[in-house]
Amino acid sequence: MASPRPILIVEDDAALRATLAEQLSLEGDFAADEAESAKEAEQKLSSADARYDAILLDIGLPDGDGRDFCAKLRRDGRKMPVIMLTGKDQEQDIVRGLDAGANDYIAKPFRLHELLARVRAQLRVFDNSEDAVFTIGPYMFRPAARLLLEPARNRKVRLTDKESNILKFLYRAGGRPVPRQILLNEVWGYNSAVTTHTLETHIYRLRQKIEPDPSRARLLLTEGGGYKLDPLAQAA
Repeated sequence: MASPRPILIVEDDAALRATLAEQLSLEGDFAADEAESAKEAEQKLSSADARYDAILLDIGLPDGDGRDFCAKLRRDGRKMPVIMLTGKDQEQDIVRGLDAGANDYIAKPFRLHELLARVRAQLRVFDNSEDAVFTIGPYMFRPAARLLLEPARNRKVRLTDKESNILKFLYRAGGRPVPRQILLNEVWGYNSAVTTHTLETHIYRLRQKIEPDPSRARLLLTEGGGYKLDPLAQAA
């Protein structure tokens, strides 16, 4: 099973924020973090180890308009999906929110399952877009392009479709080991007759591409009957 995906909830209503965080976490698909203002959200986003896959953003924040904050996020180059939450559902409000860079807009009061479905839908779109970029050691990983970029050495590493899917799934596991059979099922499909030997061959080829010394792997590790990715490790 993939690691819960981190979601930042930016909402000044403490009760609603806590309820959203609790419900998102109960679903198991998401790990919720909270901010009550644009300033606090910016601090969390600017943290060295910050990683948020999506943002739930209220329009009425105590230190500004959520739409202005969304526009700033886009100017700063932040590409993750932003879903705006608001009591204002007039057409002009929706248009202004979307024009500010929001991916979706849902009016209060909303149904939780509808909100979760919209978050999942936006994440599916984002994960397969050219904007999705993940940092893995010295590389910038672009899953949609099946490409690893190593800026320090001005190098590009081309990946196969399966290699890219392996890296993406291991990245989503958040540094936790993934058993071979689960990784095999997720990448090749649960109905596939492919054996773990095929997976091991792909892991071997991946290490040849990304590890300076494949015999002493630092990024793509064997652990606990499976594999894990250490995205913060340096390959050299």
